[in-house]
Amino acid sequence: MTTTPVADLLDPSLCLEGRVVRLVSLARAHVPALLEAASVSRDTYQWTTVPATEPEMRAYVEDALRLAGERRAVPFATTLRDSGRIVGTTRFATFEFHPWRAGHPMAPPPGFPDVVEIGWTWLAADVQRTAVNTEAKLLMLTQAFEMWHVKAVRLKTDRRNERSRNAILRLGAQFDGVIRAHSPGADGALRDSAYFSLLREEWPAAKARLIERLA
Repeated sequence: MTTTPVADLLDPSLCLEGRVVRLVSLARAHVPALLEAASVSRDTYQWTTVPATEPEMRAYVEDALRLAGERRAVPFATTLRDSGRIVGTTRFATFEFHPWRAGHPMAPPPGFPDVVEIGWTWLAADVQRTAVNTEAKLLMLTQAFEMWHVKAVRLKTDRRNERSRNAILRLGAQFDGVIRAHSPGADGALRDSAYFSLLREEWPAAKARLIERLA
């Protein structure tokens, strides 16, 4: 498993690599493969925003790249190592930098975030409930906690999305609460967002469980 130092956060060659998946920096060239992945079956996307047409997917990728250019996100294409097939996407976003006073013992090194969110994750239907998501999250959480030394990782999902909520809990994250009327939902309704977090001190036990699950 390889990780990347924060100085290379937005390097075009950024790659997080495990035994099953490789997370590569999202690019415009990935649009056709992402559209194919999103078309396998759309039965599980009721509460998840997954573009269904070429223009929608291109706009989705362009928005992710815009945020990356503004240093507000680090988006990936999720790729199977054995075949090179792109099966979805995920990203780091919502970097939080706390206003620590100079010299405070809890202040991170310059440029390092205190908190980061992992989200905007979707996968092709045929690789859901496999090792793909588990290893991708292990790679990203390892990057966040062990390379960037964040104090917490946040995750969120539509309050109604029981499948996603249970998957987040299986990562070892704790339920923090619900923000009502938070944002537009994938179904066009105004959604409540369920928030979860994993703290630095909780990470070793969560990491051990994830590694055990993959084994």
